[in-house]
Amino acid sequence: MKPDQGRDMSRLAAAARSAVEDATWAPSVHNTQPWLFSGRGDRITLRADADRRLGVADPAGREMLISCGAALFTLRVAVRRQGYEPEVVLLPDPDRPNLLADVRLRSGGLPASPENERVYDQIRRRRTHRGGFKPGEVSEPLLEALRREAQREGASLCLIEDPNAQAALAALTVAAEHMHRLIPAYRGELGRWAPAPGSRRREGVHETAYPQETARTEPDFAGRDFARGHGWGIDASILEWLEEPEVGVACVLTTKGDKPADWLRTGQALQRLLLRATLEGDVAAAFHTQALEVPELRELIRMHFCAGDLPQMLMRLGTGGAAFTSVRRPVDEVYTEKP
Repeated sequence: MKPDQGRDMSRLAAAARSAVEDATWAPSVHNTQPWLFSGRGDRITLRADADRRLGVADPAGREMLISCGAALFTLRVAVRRQGYEPEVVLLPDPDRPNLLADVRLRSGGLPASPENERVYDQIRRRRTHRGGFKPGEVSEPLLEALRREAQREGASLCLIEDPNAQAALAALTVAAEHMHRLIPAYRGELGRWAPAPGSRRREGVHETAYPQETARTEPDFAGRDFARGHGWGIDASILEWLEEPEVGVACVLTTKGDKPADWLRTGQALQRLLLRATLEGDVAAAFHTQALEVPELRELIRMHFCAGDLPQMLMRLGTGGAAFTSVRRPVDEVYTEKP
């Protein structure tokens, strides 16, 4: 190998490792971080870590692939920041369903764009939100920008503005939470991703992720914040959603299809719009997944709130609130460099 080739390979290896480390800061369902990466030469592959799939709440792996799609978009931004152009092939081998993407780092010969740099700077600023938001509306220009960001990845962002529609979605979320809690295996799954106070685990939703004034007597998770009613172990902020403006903007991220490629596109659209929301308005998202985990309720939402499109993520957008600690696994646990 010529010296110049050796230097190029070393630079590629360093760029790939750095980009993967950034990608691990993507959001994931219950902070399961269900991804594995490997690098060889000018390629990075992304695989789903099936051991981290929520077998009860997410038997088809839909939410797992949405999480991996969010990591894939983050990887794309980070690769560009390293001076390469990512060429992505989704699901390159039908016989290997956990092989989600093959990313080639192509030398572009152009410096990283200022716009990409601004988006990159939001990767570790973005936070999943829990609880109510501070007063103040998300501006219509920003919401329109977020719609465009979702469309760029093949998804749609549907705003739920009618108070009756919001109340109905809140009620469906409560119903789904109660249905889940009838299943012992579901409760066990919750416990798996709720590390004990003081735990040094770099995964799951830790106690520091919740407002200090919120009493916890049982595990609770990202995406569960408006489904806890008084006396039932259900999130009291559902009442805030119905009664207070601080609940933010309710919206649903949808796609036309409902196959693994659509789930990966959903995750990329989700992270794209979240980074834009953080950049333009310091806007955060609170995720709510319960009703979409019950097939009958998901179908009802599809028909009545999404004009027949497939609902992939229900969330609230808003500003303010405390910044909570987010834990991540070390890059060496998720990345393998192959000779």
